[in-house]
Amino acid sequence: MKILCIFLTFVFTVSCGPSVPQKKTREVAERKRECQLVRGACKPECNTWEYVHYYCDVNPCCVVRDYQKPINKITTKLYRK
Repeated sequence: MKILCIFLTFVFTVSCGPSVPQKKTREVAERKRECQLVRGACKPECNTWEYVHYYCDVNPCCVVRDYQKPINKITTKLYRK
């Protein structure tokens, strides 16, 4: 009887979990959604102005780099004569 209970417990715990293909599909969908949340796109290849945030399945999540203003300021002085 104990063996039957252990066997049934094992069968129920194994059968109730998601199968491997379903789990992988769900993970890929979550990664694509997270990529969209950071304003990225899952593409085969990133452009030069983008960086790879992480990978959605096999394609990288490409996110546009933030534009930063140049630090060098051009200053001119006006001289009055």
